[in-house]
Amino acid sequence: MEAAHPSWRPPLIWRVALLLARVVVGMLARLEVTGDIPARLRGGPLILAANHISPFDPIALAAACRARRLAPRIMATGGLFRAPLIGTAMRSAGHIRVDRGTSGVHRALDDAAAAVAVGAPILVYPEGRIGLDPGMWPERGKTGTARLALTSGAPVIPVAQWGSHEVLPYGAPKGMLRGITRALVRRPTVRVHFGDPVDLAEVPPAAPGAARLATDRIIDALTDTLVPLRPDEPDRPHHVDPSRPVDTRRAHRRRSATD
Repeated sequence: MEAAHPSWRPPLIWRVALLLARVVVGMLARLEVTGDIPARLRGGPLILAANHISPFDPIALAAACRARRLAPRIMATGGLFRAPLIGTAMRSAGHIRVDRGTSGVHRALDDAAAAVAVGAPILVYPEGRIGLDPGMWPERGKTGTARLALTSGAPVIPVAQWGSHEVLPYGAPKGMLRGITRALVRRPTVRVHFGDPVDLAEVPPAAPGAARLATDRIIDALTDTLVPLRPDEPDRPHHVDPSRPVDTRRAHRRRSATD
């Protein structure tokens, strides 16, 4: 008989924050959550891979996760952990610090692997930043998410979102008051969809280039999951954020079935 998988119980502060996120999103936008986590994957390790389009994303995703009875540990930039109050709350909630651009960035993967080992769901942004693609499609991903999936065996669920960029601008806190005021009046629709698990079965973890191949498959799946959320915006978003720069150097080329 296999040993029961250890489970992770989210701290009270995180459960309360998830509820507050749902309240905040309800004030500023209309939230539509579709898709779900397969029953067979609940209660075990899980990697939620989300696209990143706005500083409002963590709040929108927290609200969507609460709607699906999930309380994932979030891999978040180290800057949040250095903030006096937010940092204390992030640590107390069990979230994982990522110090990008430093030698300590590898510690985040170790911490994430330890979290997955005790059955915690992890929420990551495989792009590694708020995307700067001119069409706001997912960029070429960093390999950390794939390496975590390949070494842990945890399934990856693409979580696509659309609409949070209409709540808070890229340059927040600059322009934040204007964005919130606009959202209070217009209440844009924020859509979040939990997609099908990414098939990484044919990616040998030890093979050369495995992390890059798995990363591309994750971004492909995330892109496919996003398509139905923006049917009338296939090329460029209708809402233009003047504070968002454009960078095409990390544009993602979707792999074909023969690649």
